[in-house]
Amino acid sequence: MTHNTLSTLAIIGHVALRFLPVWIALVATFAVSIPFKRRLGLYGKLFDSPIGMVGFTIVMFWVYTAIFANLVMTEDPLYQIVQLKNASIGSILPKGSHNYPYYLLGGDNLARDVFSRMVAGARLVLVIAPAATAVAYTVGITLGLPAGYYGGRRDAALTFIANLVLAFPVILLFYLLVTPAIRQLGIPMALAAVLFLIPIVFVVVLLNSRFYTQPARRNLYVGVALVVGLWMYAGAAFNADPLGLFEMDPNKLNIFVAVVFVNSPTVFRIVRGLTFDIKSRDYVAAAQTRGEGPWYIMLWEILPNARGPLIVDFCLRIGYTTILLGTLGFFGLGFSPESPDWGSTINAGSKLLSFYPAPAIVPAVSLMSLVLGLNLLADGLREESLRD
Repeated sequence: MTHNTLSTLAIIGHVALRFLPVWIALVATFAVSIPFKRRLGLYGKLFDSPIGMVGFTIVMFWVYTAIFANLVMTEDPLYQIVQLKNASIGSILPKGSHNYPYYLLGGDNLARDVFSRMVAGARLVLVIAPAATAVAYTVGITLGLPAGYYGGRRDAALTFIANLVLAFPVILLFYLLVTPAIRQLGIPMALAAVLFLIPIVFVVVLLNSRFYTQPARRNLYVGVALVVGLWMYAGAAFNADPLGLFEMDPNKLNIFVAVVFVNSPTVFRIVRGLTFDIKSRDYVAAAQTRGEGPWYIMLWEILPNARGPLIVDFCLRIGYTTILLGTLGFFGLGFSPESPDWGSTINAGSKLLSFYPAPAIVPAVSLMSLVLGLNLLADGLREESLRD
């Protein structure tokens, strides 16, 4: 089927205009950050790294796209206009069919707007990937610090469990965790109940060790952390948030748990290795001489001095997670079939790639650009952290 289409320059202009909130947010970010970059620590030093700044710009472009997705999208990502099935890039909508007059990047095989699905997919990826990676980091840090600090049987037991998980091929492990039979057994929810509890423990121990000598402040901070943490925990793990702010549907929960479960052992090994190295430093011995408790030393002496490698790995790991989410979507695992996540849209578009390339190429380029940005950002952070 043929469709009336815009010219190439007109398409570029319309797409650029749709991203106007993103451009404004990027300009505001740089305008606020650059004058104060010398006071902003490692983030401020990133402005001295051309590679890091390119990566940072790409990543923030997609972050702001996710934040302002409702303003950027031209259609509901599930909305269908039958006449525009497999529509060409820049197709003009039939009169009166909807508010926005164009399918800027064409239509897919179910007559949905490719541009809007790309933007909606960015929101899905940039909610799940960083959040799941952050939870995996709290799990890895909480277990890796005592393993490296104490050593002995504790270290041997935790390392054995980590190695056991790492022994499974990643894709096979993901497949096992998100298949319907595993869901029916309740294994993802049981894992969520355990894994999601660890970040609460981490924050409580962090605050208690820092403000142990100030009981009033400690009780206040720990109380607030417990209330907020348990509220989030009830919603995320058991879908029991009365306000519905932290609820996750079963598909997202399965994927989230799978990402945390797979990434945590690797983070554990990194933190354990860094702790083995740092615990022999003079400032750790000085803290022990002052009579500081083990968790204070681990969280406030060792962990801050391991932040450089951990921040770099965190950025890279978000990239790996993004690729894994795309892979799961491509194989039809986890997300619902109509989901606009990039992996699912690449899979759906690949079936007609030789005839209508846009539905597959647009999300593929989006996925590639985000991962590239994260890798460049990690390179810039590594470069700057080595100068400290």
